Amino acid sequence: MARNMAEIRSYTMNFGPQHPAAHGVLRLVLEMDGEVVQKADPHVGLLHRATEKLAESKPYNQSIGYMDRLDYVSMMCNEHAYVLAIEKLLGVTPPERAQYIRVMFDEITRVLNHLMWLGAHGLDIGAMTIFLYCFREREDLMDCYEAVSGTRMHATYYRPGGVYRDLPDTLPKYQPSRFRSAKEINRLNEARSGSLLDFIDDFTTRFPAAIDEYETLLTDNRIWKQRTVNIGVVTPERALNLGFTGPMLRGSGIAWDLRKKQPYEVYDRMDFDIPVGLNGDCYDRYLCRIEELRQSNRIVKQCVDWLQQNPGPVMVDDHKIVPPRREAMKGDMESLIHHFKLFTEGYSVPAGESYAAVEAPKGEFGIYLVSDGANKPYRLKCRAPGFPHLAALEEMTRGHMLADVVAVIGTLDIVFGEIDR
Repeated sequence: MARNMAEIRSYTMNFGPQHPAAHGVLRLVLEMDGEVVQKADPHVGLLHRATEKLAESKPYNQSIGYMDRLDYVSMMCNEHAYVLAIEKLLGVTPPERAQYIRVMFDEITRVLNHLMWLGAHGLDIGAMTIFLYCFREREDLMDCYEAVSGTRMHATYYRPGGVYRDLPDTLPKYQPSRFRSAKEINRLNEARSGSLLDFIDDFTTRFPAAIDEYETLLTDNRIWKQRTVNIGVVTPERALNLGFTGPMLRGSGIAWDLRKKQPYEVYDRMDFDIPVGLNGDCYDRYLCRIEELRQSNRIVKQCVDWLQQNPGPVMVDDHKIVPPRREAMKGDMESLIHHFKLFTEGYSVPAGESYAAVEAPKGEFGIYLVSDGANKPYRLKCRAPGFPHLAALEEMTRGHMLADVVAVIGTLDIVFGEIDR
């Protein structure tokens, strides 16, 4: 009887959530015919935190921190969409300097996101060194986050009306320790002797060489190409129908980027190009994101040059929306009242609805906001770019081998905070 059984057996198996390439909270139920995927069913909801519902029970200004925790690799871009939606309803335009700071940090966030993606994607497919290289540069940009907001990740730096505070004139420096020689400490602190803008300027000059190093490791590496070329192919028409945005859409050959098509803040003044793929496979999406690193670096450099020449306010001067300075609050009764009202009940937003979208690192991140005139949203809905990408996972993996599922999950660049919400 055993001899007559088929040599290849069909399996239904769990891929994740404990699988290292499932990135923590993806449960994928795979129906396999031997090692070929017949069906892939993503089960989500293991990270659900009810962000949208929570935002409806809190004043507007107390939900900015929740936005950071959606796509927790693209923190400030999420805040940006939320803040833009509120500003649309309030009819507020932030000062020019604040707009440049926002654009600069949006692009720093894009670089942070793509470095995380590149390191993790490489690690999933079996390239260890790229992970260590990417985190070397991420560390510098995390220091920029910390310098402006006091925290490395969940910044809460963008506020309706501008940004929390201006860019600092000094940066924390590495302290002497028994792990590093004085010579090494001096080398690390060389770029930190000036202001934050000087530090970012220095970063933009050395970052292209770092991208070249990543490309040396991967772009023509035959193992990398064997794992990514012709894997997870999506045609341009299908990418549109599936609701793809960002590098997933551009990798399939459609040059759609909100920074060019629907410019917000000062993106219309920036000089940058939109990389587009040809074949819509994992390799093309990799090339698109690598080129986006270079283009983001260009935008950051332009913002730094402008910000160094143009000082000015970074917040609107309206104490109904913006808290007064602490010095004023300590000595002036009216400022104290403004401060107290703002941090207890917030501000009421005119009734109406708004949708604000930004070109987040993973695609179009949008916030749909409905106000009934109260101090908290009547309804808040997030348009997460990763959700339609994950929905297409079955289509992209069907007929591929089990090992290719890992490559496709990597190329989607999904983060579950924004998918589960």
